[in-house]
Amino acid sequence: MAPVQVRRLADAAAFAGHLASLGLDLPFDHQVDPSGPLADGLAVHDGTAGTFNVGNRWTILPMEGWDGTSDGRPTDLVRRRWARFGGSGAKLVWGGEAVAVTPEGRANPNQLCIGPDSPGDLADLRGVLVDAHVERFGSADDLLVGLQLTHSGRWARPGSDAAPRTAYRHPLLDGRVGAGGQSVVSDYDLEGLSGDFVEAAVVAHDAGFAFVDVKACHGYLVHELLSGVGRPGPFGGDLEGRTRFLRRTVEAIRHRVPGLAVGVRLSAFDLAPHVAGPDGTGVPEEGAHHAFGGDGTGVGLDLTEPDLLLGMLADLGVGVVCVTAGSPYYCPHAQRPAYFPPSDGYLPPHDPLVDVARLVDAAADLKSRHPGLVVVGSGYSYLQEWLPNVAQAVVARGDVDSVGIGRMALSYPDLPADVLAGLQVDRRRLCRTFSDCTTAPRNGLVSGCYPLDPHYKAMPERVELTLAKRAADSSRGGRRS
Repeated sequence: MAPVQVRRLADAAAFAGHLASLGLDLPFDHQVDPSGPLADGLAVHDGTAGTFNVGNRWTILPMEGWDGTSDGRPTDLVRRRWARFGGSGAKLVWGGEAVAVTPEGRANPNQLCIGPDSPGDLADLRGVLVDAHVERFGSADDLLVGLQLTHSGRWARPGSDAAPRTAYRHPLLDGRVGAGGQSVVSDYDLEGLSGDFVEAAVVAHDAGFAFVDVKACHGYLVHELLSGVGRPGPFGGDLEGRTRFLRRTVEAIRHRVPGLAVGVRLSAFDLAPHVAGPDGTGVPEEGAHHAFGGDGTGVGLDLTEPDLLLGMLADLGVGVVCVTAGSPYYCPHAQRPAYFPPSDGYLPPHDPLVDVARLVDAAADLKSRHPGLVVVGSGYSYLQEWLPNVAQAVVARGDVDSVGIGRMALSYPDLPADVLAGLQVDRRRLCRTFSDCTTAPRNGLVSGCYPLDPHYKAMPERVELTLAKRAADSSRGGRRS
């Protein structure tokens, strides 16, 4: 049975009824109170940097841009995006952008990366965001802005061709990036890369950011290390070894920049790589795969190790984590549920609300085990009209402390401000998960919301995007694209 599009659910009763038909117990409030839980302040306690007061329970999540310069510097498109994030009304900005700690660690040739001009560039970017926030809301005293630091590892593509730095041999994924003939990143190189994260953290601190995120999600280097059970040496094997790179990096940042808070965006569970089946629907690829946070089946969860890791991070003074899942490269339905797949993707294996509920439940489970950690949830954009209703409910129940939006912030950055002002959501701007923001960069185009953002609608790249989508649609037999 094909999934039901959320936009076709006419009212709250219809949405609740659809959840019931799927057997999902997703928290949901029929009415949203603009002065309710989402408007409450939030205290983030960091082990060395102290306490930060955040003005509400909305977070802008970091995304990977494809619109910087070839040497990793911001462009006007990047600055425009950051200004929109600043004016969104969210009081926690989790990185704004994924910034590679080295040029070879970029996931695409136009991703931002740390370089000689970064201190000034990043200070300017942060200034654009803060200025937009002050212009709209009068003050930035309760605004918390961080910077996400990343190394793309297996998925590195700093030029026109893939240049993977893999954490271990993977029987299913090596072929996707042409890693079969390349050596696994050495222990010596990992020590150097940890130092690159530390130096990037110094740059972020000097540029005025309150915290950095040591990115441990979505199949990139730090996340892949967490599943390296077969990797020999100090950075693999048991959980102690597999978490060593992350723990050492956090400790080193603490030592070097004690006034800088540290957060971690974590893929709390992973799934087997999926491929399009005969009818275009995603199915698990056959073969061995160790999924961090998985139960061994490739499609189920076991949060025992993620729970232990969060305990380790708390012991290191990390006060805030963002829960996500999987990887957009091999199981995109896990972390960005969508009705319409990207051009290189597959049709959803089940109703995407199942994946939303799984992310919400995983975040709630981990929050219950670590009540002292501030937990930011993700995966909410697919909820569309009903995002505020679920957001209010999960915060009210204490399932998460803050609700993060990613794709939705590209099409409708003002959503938090509108909800807090008691306005009806603007249906014309809601992210419908068309996946153009993924399909465009997959085809070498700048990232953005081409269907709903007038700025991108008017760009000539939209024609190229349309052609790419038609080709992908044809390859899937004409089904949703």
